[in-house]
Amino acid sequence: MKTEISAWEKVEIARNPNRKTALDYIENIFEDFIELHGDRGFRDDKAMVCGLARIENQNFTIIAEQKGRTTKENIERNFGMPNPESYRKAIRFMKQAEKFGRPVITFIDTKGAYPGIGAEERGQGEAIAKSMFEMAKLKVPVIAIVIGEGSSGGALAIAVANKVFMMENAIYSILSPEGYSSILWKDSSRYKEAAEKMKLTAKDLYDLNIIDKIIKEPKKITNENFKKITENIKKEIQSEIAKMSSLTKDEIVNDRYQKFRNIKCLKEIGEEENVIKK
Repeated sequence: MKTEISAWEKVEIARNPNRKTALDYIENIFEDFIELHGDRGFRDDKAMVCGLARIENQNFTIIAEQKGRTTKENIERNFGMPNPESYRKAIRFMKQAEKFGRPVITFIDTKGAYPGIGAEERGQGEAIAKSMFEMAKLKVPVIAIVIGEGSSGGALAIAVANKVFMMENAIYSILSPEGYSSILWKDSSRYKEAAEKMKLTAKDLYDLNIIDKIIKEPKKITNENFKKITENIKKEIQSEIAKMSSLTKDEIVNDRYQKFRNIKCLKEIGEEENVIKK
């Protein structure tokens, strides 16, 4: 008999240092990936990987948050926490994708944007907001895939998509359960309770219409079952892009707008406001 995995257990799975990273997904889903570098303003931040790839005859622009596995890799990738130049690099390639008519695929896996002094001095908040603003008006299809941790503005910055997929054991939330319990209850030890209340699992978010599809996965991913998982993701990407290929540029933008206007929790907030006004 299958035992239901708790919200906190899913947090632990999503944070597992051996979990597949964005580059693992890119390598198995796409062909001929070419990484492109730099924001042309400050530097190339390796917490965000951007580049070009294809599936059969369809070209894509890839934007992905990348963690490391070893201590050395994590230091190089800033533990998957993007600096402002990561988001400015992403914006650069979003605009390039629009210019050449390439759909954009993003992979989300971060505990949040980097909160260091240097990042703040270089405009972290503005960079995140600008990334969301530019994504909202892109005239090409955008698919976002939450593959591990999807936390805070660091995740939202590349998640304004026509379709949002989420791995079954990934998480997607406003902040960490530890941070949530510290702020709400002034007690970080209640993180397990916080995880349940935050509605951060794929099932919770699917029920709230925040994500569009749950990608099934086993509790432990191996090289063998990972091939099947990535093949399923590839088919889902091809299917959604085929559906959106008949839309005009304005219809693609409107489809994205309507997606976020129709999120269940937002609709409920709107209904409550109407009741208060009456």
